[in-house]
Amino acid sequence: MVKSPEELDLMRNSGRLLASVFEMLDGLDLCGLSTLAVNDMVERFITEDLAARPASKGQYGFEYVLNCSINQVVCHGIPDQDEIIRDGDIINLDITLEKDGFIADSSKTYVVGNASAAARRLVRVAQKAMWMGIEQVKPGAYLGDIGYAIEKHAKKNGYSVVRDYCGHGIGREMHEEPSVLNFGRRGTGMRLREGMVFTVEPMINQGTSRVLTEEDGWKVVTKDGKLSAQFEHTVAVTADGVEVLTLRRGETALTS
Repeated sequence: MVKSPEELDLMRNSGRLLASVFEMLDGLDLCGLSTLAVNDMVERFITEDLAARPASKGQYGFEYVLNCSINQVVCHGIPDQDEIIRDGDIINLDITLEKDGFIADSSKTYVVGNASAAARRLVRVAQKAMWMGIEQVKPGAYLGDIGYAIEKHAKKNGYSVVRDYCGHGIGREMHEEPSVLNFGRRGTGMRLREGMVFTVEPMINQGTSRVLTEEDGWKVVTKDGKLSAQFEHTVAVTADGVEVLTLRRGETALTS
């Protein structure tokens, strides 16, 4: 679980490259694009511009480079040429990238055009919940501290936390130990040590926390059909706190 300084340097580079993918997406108008068009654009950018590998492609038999989860889709949405991103949607784009043997993982929920105030509020709360979790990361803290902070913020704002999916360790493999739950009790679970690298990725629902997997075996949706939003960063435990390896230019923590 603990990465060497040399391994951390390689993970920093993977994280920096993945951050640049989101910086590219931030400059796009997603409205009117198909989710497959976004997938193909990201694949070209990763392989041609960054000379890296989209780590999700081929993982567990998945054929694409990203997950695209619109509105009531919680996670694992599959790119589709017939699925058009519409004005008013919220869409989570979850992307992984491997460079020099190490993987970075990050996601962001985009607000498309004139989304409702309720949708925008959910996205803001989900983003802040991620940062509240990240703020807990430091040597000597516990995994339960992260989940407690995330769930507390979500519940305070009237939302629920998806319990079926969670963050995870990451490095040479996309999914390593430990599991990083988005709920929990302070002072419980594994104690954090310098050099550990994992993702913090809360999925926050407007309504019930319960989810369903659709017949394709991939797409996960809210059971009540209400909106869901997710944010994710890859982080490393440092000697005095936390380093966000996938931090994008101009991005700041939303914990105040």
